[in-house]
Amino acid sequence: MNTLTAFLHTLLALLLEMAPWLLFGFLAAGVLHVFVPGKIYRRFLSGRNFRSVFWAAMLGVPLPLSSCGVIPTGMGLRKDGASRGASVSFLISTPQTGIDSILATWALLGLPFAVIRPLAAFLTGILGGTLVNCLIPEDALPEPSPECADENRSASDTLCGASFLRKISIALHYGFVEMMQDIGKWLTLGLAVAAGITVLVPDGFLASLSEKTPLFGMLAILLLAVPMYVCATGSIPIAAALIAKGVSPGAAFVLLMAGPATNAAAMLIVGKVLGRKTLAIYLSAIFLGAIASGLAIDLLCPPEWFTLNFSTAPDPACCCGGIAWWKAACAALLGLLLLNALIFRRDGAFSIRRRSRILAGSASFEAASADSTVSAASDPVLSLENRSQDPQMKGKEMSENISQVRNYRVNGMTCNHCRNFVERSIRSVSGVEDVNVSLSESLAVVFGPALPEDVIHAVEDAGFEIQEI
Repeated sequence: MNTLTAFLHTLLALLLEMAPWLLFGFLAAGVLHVFVPGKIYRRFLSGRNFRSVFWAAMLGVPLPLSSCGVIPTGMGLRKDGASRGASVSFLISTPQTGIDSILATWALLGLPFAVIRPLAAFLTGILGGTLVNCLIPEDALPEPSPECADENRSASDTLCGASFLRKISIALHYGFVEMMQDIGKWLTLGLAVAAGITVLVPDGFLASLSEKTPLFGMLAILLLAVPMYVCATGSIPIAAALIAKGVSPGAAFVLLMAGPATNAAAMLIVGKVLGRKTLAIYLSAIFLGAIASGLAIDLLCPPEWFTLNFSTAPDPACCCGGIAWWKAACAALLGLLLLNALIFRRDGAFSIRRRSRILAGSASFEAASADSTVSAASDPVLSLENRSQDPQMKGKEMSENISQVRNYRVNGMTCNHCRNFVERSIRSVSGVEDVNVSLSESLAVVFGPALPEDVIHAVEDAGFEIQEI
C-alpha cells in the first residue's frame, strides 16, 4: 500500500469513528445555545468569591466554544458584571472541552479520557479563577445599562415567544452551520495531521524520545501546543495518533488540555482586556494543570485504561464492505457539512447595483461603492430588506433615510462568536441605527450619526482592533 492510499484509509477510519458522536455533539450544542437562557450564566458569576469561580467552571465545561470563540463570550460576561476571577475560570475551563468533544473523546480515546478531560478542565478553571480573586484586586464595574443588557442577551433570551419550530431551526443552524464554520477548518486539519502522523512517523520513534524523561516530553508538547490554535475536537485525532505511535497517555493528554485552552491570539486579548498579571495567572493555571494531569495519568492510572478504541493503522478492509451503514451515513453527512463550511463559508456576494437601489441618496454612498461586491454578512441591503421580517426586530423603528454610513476595519475576529460580539458592542453605541459585520472581510458597516470615536472605543473595549476606512 503506497503512502497516499494509507493516508486516505487512515483519514477515513478516523472520520468513521468520530462522525456519529460529532453530529450528536453539534446538535446538543445548538440546543444548549437556543434553550438555555443567558441570564442563568450571569446570575451565578457575579461576586468576588469561590461560588462565582465554581459556577463559571461548571457552566463553561459543557459549552462548545473554542479558545477564540470563548474570548468574546467571556468578555461579555465580564461586561455584564461577572467577577474577574469568574471570567478567568470561564476562559480556562470552557475551550478545553465541550459536549461535542466529550462524546468524540469517548468514541476515539475511551471512557477514562472522556471523564478525566472535563474534570481537569473544571479543576484548572477553579485554580485560575481562585488565584485571580486572591492576588488581583477587583476593578469596579458599572451596573449594566438596560441597553447593554438587551444587547448581550443570549439566543434563548432574544427568541422568547418564538415558535418551537423556529427555535429548532436556529438550533440546527447554529450547530451544523455556525459551529462548523468556526471549527471546520481546524477539525479537518486535526484529522489530516493525525493521519499523517500515523502513516509517516515510524512506530516507537516518538516513544523513544520521551521514555527516559517523561516530563521532558510533556514540556515539549506543552510549549508547542500553547501558542498554536487547535480546537478541543480537532486535538482528539492528533492525541490518538500520538498514543498509537508510543507517546504516553499523559503526554497526549497535555496536548488535549493545553492545545485547545489557549493560543497566541487569545493570550493577546486576555492580556489587553484583563491585564498582564491576570494573563500570567491564566497561563500558569493552564501550564500547571496540564503537567499535573499528565503526570497523574501516567503515574497513578492503570495503562489499560487508555487503550485506543480503534486501530489507526490503515485497513483496506474498511473500503470493502466492512463499514456499518449508519457510520458511513454519518461520515458522509459530516463530510458535506465540512465542505459547506470550508468552501461556501459565511458570506455570499451581492451586486453593488442592488445596494444602490437602497442606498441612493446616502451621503456616503460613493465611498461605500468603492468595491464591486460586498458580502451578505456585511451587506446593508440584507439588513434593511430583512429587518421587517425578523421577529426580533419587530416594533423597532429606523430612519427611512440613513444619514451616514461608515466603514471600519476590525482585526482579531476569528469566529462567529467574535463577529456577534463586535456587532453587539457597536449596537450599544448611541447613534447607531444599524450595523453589519463581515467576518471573512474583517469589515463593519455602521449606519447612523454615531461618533466614530465612540464606535472605536466600544470595539477596543471588547478586545479587538478597529480603524475607520
